Amino acid sequence: MNTLYEGLFIFPETLDEETLDLAITRVKEELETLGGSLESTTRMGKKNFARPLKKQKAGFYVVMMIKLEGTKLDAFKKRLRLATDVFRSLFVLAEESEAAQED
Repeated sequence: MNTLYEGLFIFPETLDEETLDLAITRVKEELETLGGSLESTTRMGKKNFARPLKKQKAGFYVVMMIKLEGTKLDAFKKRLRLATDVFRSLFVLAEESEAAQED
C-alpha cells in the first residue's frame, strides 16, 4: 500500500528555470520507476541558507506530495543521490487532508 509523504527538495542555486523544471521531472521519473506517484508540487522559490553548505549559499526549495510504498523510501533516497540534481531532501509522513489543501 502506498503511503503519502511530504518531501522537501532543495535544488542548487546554479540551476536556471528550465534546468530546474528538468530536475523536477527527473525526480518524478525516479519516483515512478519505483511504483510511486507525484500528487502535487509547490515551488517555494530561492532561499538563502543560514550558513554555507558545501560552498553553496542558497537553493531552490520545492515541496512535493508523493505516494510511495514505505519499504521503497530508502531506495528512492539512494536513487535521488545518484541520478538527480537534488542538493538535499527530507521526507515526513503527511495526512490525506494536507494533500487536499494543496490542490
